[in-house]
Amino acid sequence: MAAHGSAWQGMAWILALATFLSCAVVGTGRLEAKQRLEVQRHLRRLNKQAVKSIESPDGDIIDCVHLSRQPAFDHPFLKNHTVQVSSSLLVPLPFMAGLLFDEREVASHQRTPSISQLWHQKGRCPENTIPIRRTKRDDVLRASSVKRYGRKKHRSIPNPLSVDPDLLNENGHQHAIAYVEGDTYYGAKATMNVWEPKIQQANEFSLSQLWILGGSFGADLNSIEAGWQVSPDLYGDNNTRLFTYWTSDSYEATGCYNLLCSGFIQVNSEIAMGATIYPISKYGGSQYDISILVWKDPKEGHWWMQFGDGYVLGYWPSFLFSCLEDSATMIEWGGEVVNSEPDGEHTSTAMGSGHFPGEGFGKASYFRNVQIVDASNDLRPPSEFGTFTEQSSCYDVQTGNGGRWGHYFYYGGPGRNSNCP
Repeated sequence: MAAHGSAWQGMAWILALATFLSCAVVGTGRLEAKQRLEVQRHLRRLNKQAVKSIESPDGDIIDCVHLSRQPAFDHPFLKNHTVQVSSSLLVPLPFMAGLLFDEREVASHQRTPSISQLWHQKGRCPENTIPIRRTKRDDVLRASSVKRYGRKKHRSIPNPLSVDPDLLNENGHQHAIAYVEGDTYYGAKATMNVWEPKIQQANEFSLSQLWILGGSFGADLNSIEAGWQVSPDLYGDNNTRLFTYWTSDSYEATGCYNLLCSGFIQVNSEIAMGATIYPISKYGGSQYDISILVWKDPKEGHWWMQFGDGYVLGYWPSFLFSCLEDSATMIEWGGEVVNSEPDGEHTSTAMGSGHFPGEGFGKASYFRNVQIVDASNDLRPPSEFGTFTEQSSCYDVQTGNGGRWGHYFYYGGPGRNSNCP
């Protein structure tokens, strides 16, 4: 009988285990089904009906979406918004009043002239549409959650005024920047050369951008950002891409990259946010750069963005912001990387060209013709120029001034090296 009882107990245990595993599988299946449904809903919100679709050589799908159907108009405050046409802003453009040099002349001396986006090789979008990089299921699944897709981590902006060592490498973000503060600013402009820095870990990124900042570096931080980036986690590859970002609460609940939420209103049919920039600079070879201007329209108060010499891309409506509603209190230009410290060592993810500033033109990454927009809507060079980096042995910055480049700086570095373990 004891043997029979033991056998029955064993069978009961096996049945209980099987039931538990079956329930666990069912529970997991329900979670997966719920996640799939959530992802599908999010993709439907982001991917609007296209008038035309273009397959880029890099695998991207560019959807040409009617101007009035873009994601911005999902915002409840934009339901009855009248789109501001860029041609109406030709007078308020700050460089019309404050152009200090001929950028075409500068370009002809130091780089090959043409730079565009890779998808242009396969077609263009028609008038009254905007090009939107189609979001794929795998793009969303790479994010920590559907809600966090297309968003930066909290407090990733460099604070050069902080003396708290605990904040110098918060969230593993490291920077090499130039900045101005202590005045009121109505925009900024710079020209930066474009690279394809090596990324060590898929959850890291490397970018070069300008920041338009308002508020403190606490929960009220407002930021408008634009530049180029390499981000395998966001895009699924190592291509160099044009990007924008905005937040009005220090990256907590508002804002996103590109057009991945409602906010930025695009009016241009030729440039796609998040699309690959082509060609890129080569070490010791041709240098390709892009110009970015962000300024506050003195008529309507919106923050506008221009890419290159002739592409006015669109604007962030003023109501999106609190501390940037009137003006900015700090401007930053430079590079940022994520250092996740793989294997307990500093990452080898590169910033800019991956070479230190001292190597100079053709080898190091640069920002040139750095300018701010003042209260008179004029572009002018900054009167004072600060620099900041958390670890100059990993990534550094060196400023200069003079000649056709005006105010400029070289920046970047390789990350891990003999002096940056």
